[in-house]
Amino acid sequence: MSVQVWTWLLVGLSFALYFGIAIWARAGSTKEFYVAGGGVSPLANGMATAADWMSAASFISMAGIISFAGYDGSVYLMGWTGGYVLLALLLAPYLRKFGKFTVPDFIGDRYYSNTARTVAVICALIVSFTYVAGQMRGVGIVFSQFLQVDINLGVIIGMAVVLVFSLLGGMKGITYTQVAQYCVLIFAFMVPAFFISMQMTGNIIPQIGMGGTVEGGEFLLDKLDALHTQLGFNEYTSGTKSTWDVFAITLALMTGTAGLPHVIVRFFTVPKVKDARKSAGYALLLIAILYTTAPAISVFSRTNLIETVSNKEYSEIPEWFKNWEDTGLIAWADKNGDGKIQYVAGNALDGKKPVYTEERGQYGQRMVANVSDASNELYVDRDIMVLANPEIANLPNWVIGLVAAGGLAAALSTAAGLLLVISTSVSHDLIKKQLKPDISDKGELTWARVSIFVAILIAGYFGINPPGFVAAVVALAFGLAAASFFPAIILGIFDKRMNSKGAISGMVVGIVIMLFYMMKFKLNMFGGGTAEDWWFGTSPEGFGTIAMLINVVVSVVVSRLTPAPPQDVQDMVENIRIPSGAGEASSH
Repeated sequence: MSVQVWTWLLVGLSFALYFGIAIWARAGSTKEFYVAGGGVSPLANGMATAADWMSAASFISMAGIISFAGYDGSVYLMGWTGGYVLLALLLAPYLRKFGKFTVPDFIGDRYYSNTARTVAVICALIVSFTYVAGQMRGVGIVFSQFLQVDINLGVIIGMAVVLVFSLLGGMKGITYTQVAQYCVLIFAFMVPAFFISMQMTGNIIPQIGMGGTVEGGEFLLDKLDALHTQLGFNEYTSGTKSTWDVFAITLALMTGTAGLPHVIVRFFTVPKVKDARKSAGYALLLIAILYTTAPAISVFSRTNLIETVSNKEYSEIPEWFKNWEDTGLIAWADKNGDGKIQYVAGNALDGKKPVYTEERGQYGQRMVANVSDASNELYVDRDIMVLANPEIANLPNWVIGLVAAGGLAAALSTAAGLLLVISTSVSHDLIKKQLKPDISDKGELTWARVSIFVAILIAGYFGINPPGFVAAVVALAFGLAAASFFPAIILGIFDKRMNSKGAISGMVVGIVIMLFYMMKFKLNMFGGGTAEDWWFGTSPEGFGTIAMLINVVVSVVVSRLTPAPPQDVQDMVENIRIPSGAGEASSH
């Protein structure tokens, strides 16, 4: 069977499974809609959390970033995994004990202030929309290539699918759908890794294969370093980022992870505090399977790409190259007219997406309009490395279809979780808690569903007009979460003296500074700027660390200069800190 038939079959089967689960797990109450009724088992919650967490950025983009950035890409592995440890140890049990539906709910009650709740809602919406834009872009890429539709139509199909299972089941439907999506995405990620590791190094375990030898007895990483230096790139195993920037990005990703509202809310779906700890442990193990495999896939795909295209005749290039060319995610411009692909250091297209003219060149290749003067003739979008990897390695068609189904599972599971955060922020924290306190359960559920519908339209717009490739957009969402939520939550749990004025000031200052920096250096607003202009030599991805530290300083200083919180709030904080045992019994 052809790749397209396999893709339609596997994607169709997986979607039928998701829809079936969504119908089976329909939500009948707000508690089921918001936190799945609070009765999910730790293992199921661990799988759902892992799927929620491993978004299109983890599945599609992370290995792509590492395959281009080499050693520098390891910040994503360290930050995203380390953040999970931080979340499991410092936040999950305490937030579960507090027993609220949402992060703004925790902040509103802990800081005894509707202003704090509203600021938290605004931060949750900014973080979630930034994050969901990356997921929708991932969905568009998968659909456009494997189902042969336009990338924008791909985003619209993805919007429709997420809308169905989010509207029907809320958190209950999403939780059990995400269990299925975890199984699909991890199978789809590991199968090609096993195949390619065996093919290249003779070792079926990719983590070991990455450090193994290839034909001729040369170590695979030494071979890749040599290929890189021959083409003028930096050595794959050495980094170019400063130690400070590596630290800043890692810490921003860690604290951003721990402040992500759609991940935190997962710990409210289990029955007990003990179960929150267990499900965090399960999730970490399940996430580690993909995260330890990603660097190996990066090495395999980078080596295969260079060996397949570098200095090869365009007329003899494999079919996969021409398939991906049609999506605009890989492009060749024959600058010296020799009919060969020169893939060397330097930006072929000044970092921009290729713009094709319909004129056909001597070798049947469409002309690329916006090419710079650099000697490099090839443009490769980082987001295709995992998806194209099975085709580059000549794997069976069913494996290629499986990867498409896995990429969609990863993007859709996270998109669903984020849309739920957006809808609960509006219906529960804004409408129920502030605008219409006497609203009925049914009325609140209606508002939640309307919010999801509006949110998905906005998310679709960002997916069609994304501000960068998937993982870069997602990294900025983590910076925003680090700059706004993390200090308010951590100080809310561990500092009895922290009051509403301190928390509100910190969140506002943190997110405003982070947004300004993002807009200036990522979107070229406010005069723009280059890497030389970065404050303290910190990249936009790492600036969340500085914004978070400013948030902490502002929060602590303001809280110490204003009256202490009421005694009942201080007692409540004291009680939350006893994670189990007597304290848990007394909280029921």
